[in-house]
Order: sequence, then structure tokens, then C-alpha cells
Amino acid sequence: MAGQERPTFMDHALAAAEAAGQRGEVPVGAVIVHEGTIVAQEGNRTRELRDVTAHAEIAAIRAAARVLDSERLSDCDLYVTLEPCAMCAAAISFARIRRLYFGASDPKGGAVISGGRFFDQPTCHHAPDVYAGIGEASAARILKEFFALKR
Repeated sequence: MAGQERPTFMDHALAAAEAAGQRGEVPVGAVIVHEGTIVAQEGNRTRELRDVTAHAEIAAIRAAARVLDSERLSDCDLYVTLEPCAMCAAAISFARIRRLYFGASDPKGGAVISGGRFFDQPTCHHAPDVYAGIGEASAARILKEFFALKR
């Protein structure tokens, strides 16, 4: 292991995205961290579960809530490979996620720095600290390669 860097939390989210892509899902991965430990690692499962709400972020929030036995994740951070959509931004807000780190922006479907900018709306009850562009090149590459194979 000498000379190897420890994987970052975003590296784990990227691995979950790769796994989702291998299952035929849009390759998005999410990781929730509590006190420096990963408590949930999920990828998209909308096709597998035939559930439009089975985005990586929501699957990770559900898993973390079970692990931590709480619907409030106010001391948790979320790492996701793609800018969350409006549905996921709402779930992040309702779960009271402390910090959101995401990779690639999504000008068409994103709702954090793109589109409706969910967390900037007066109706948003909780807005996490947001850090965009973390692992962006890798996240964008995974998505581009996946969709190139679909065309």
C-alpha cells in the first residue's frame, strides 16, 4: 500500500456510480458520511426497482436513516457524483443533510446550482452547505461513457 492514497468519500460515490452503470442504470452514486464513517453507499436503482424515486441520493438517505435510526441526518454529509434534481434536493433538505458535495453539474436536470436552485427558494426549510465540482472530471467521464454506449 505504500505510495497509494486513501480513497476519498467521493471515490466511493464514483465506485457506486460505476456499479450502477454496470447494472444498466444511469451511473450516479451517493455516499453518506457520519462522523467520518460511511454509513450508506448507493447508486441509482430506478430501473431495477421500477421506482422513479430510487435515485442514488434518496436510496442513500433511506439507508443512512435506517443505520442511524433517525429520519434527520443533520450531522451527516452527502457526496454524490451528479448535481441533485429537484426531488433529491427536497429529500436532502427534509433529511437536514449538513453538507452536500457533488461532482458534475447537470444544467438540464439539476436543481442546486442549475434550474430551479431549490436551496435558494424561500420555501426551502433547510439548505445544506454546498460544494460543487468535487470529482467533477471523473463523474462527467462516467456519464459520458455510459451514454456514448447507449447511442
